[in-house]
Amino acid sequence: MEARIIPQRIEHRIEPEQCGSERHAHAKHTTVSGAAVRPLPARARGRGAPKALAGVTFAAKQLLSAERTPASSGAPDPKLIGDLVAANRILADQGILDAFGHVSARDNTDPNRYLLARHLAAALVTAADIMEFDLDSNPIDAQGRSLYLERFIHGEIYKARPDVNAVVHSHSPSVIPFSLSKVPLQPAFHMAAFVVEGVPVFDPARDAGIHRVLVSSTEAGRALAQTLGKKPAALIRGHGTAVVGTSLPMVVGRSIYLEQSARIQAQAMALGGEVTYIDQEAAHKAAGNEYETGWELWTRKVTGK
Repeated sequence: MEARIIPQRIEHRIEPEQCGSERHAHAKHTTVSGAAVRPLPARARGRGAPKALAGVTFAAKQLLSAERTPASSGAPDPKLIGDLVAANRILADQGILDAFGHVSARDNTDPNRYLLARHLAAALVTAADIMEFDLDSNPIDAQGRSLYLERFIHGEIYKARPDVNAVVHSHSPSVIPFSLSKVPLQPAFHMAAFVVEGVPVFDPARDAGIHRVLVSSTEAGRALAQTLGKKPAALIRGHGTAVVGTSLPMVVGRSIYLEQSARIQAQAMALGGEVTYIDQEAAHKAAGNEYETGWELWTRKVTGK
């Protein structure tokens, strides 16, 4: 049958293309105000119908794009973009991120926006790959680029934590065993003294009834943010970590030294006998380390500047 355009709401549902990434044009469960089709009467059928159908498709696509794309708040700070590119490169160089994992920064010109690369290995990220998102993790200008499925980790933490300006999600290998064990992470290394503030474990099935390995929805991201609370980091059962900080230097330093501290703790426990960790009061005093000296060294190493 031919078609006539009538105004009403339609449902547009397409599943993600691949594990770990999602093309914006293939977003899940999107509802838009658009055009539905109804059979044309026989007298209206003719050679012009294919053009009418093409018009329906184009109109629906335009409405979909217009309703789902939030307005930009202006060009992000170029220095912040440069620092975010450096953070990606540093975390790859230090073995915290590989082909997977990501780091973001809250937009310093609009706290309701954050910056994150398109779906890409951290070592390959350039300034052209940095995208802007709202706190619902919708891209501001996707341009058909693939998105990280787990970007909701970032958006939901920024919603819940106004004090957080940078987030890292990694699959830090020395840390993951502590997400599986009842043994908690302890302040075993002064460079990761922030561990004294607590590192809770998020279990999607236990904490949110979500039986997926990826934190790939608003619901899962919100549940993770609730488990994180006011802590500096959270483990994700059998998966990895979410680490937060007030700045990119802080979150990068925390991610690097959390991996090292977990390895040191495991080595100390393997020696047998009683393990005595850093004094709690001393650890709390050192927990706010901004890692500025480390940032200068790491940045110079990966950028040559």
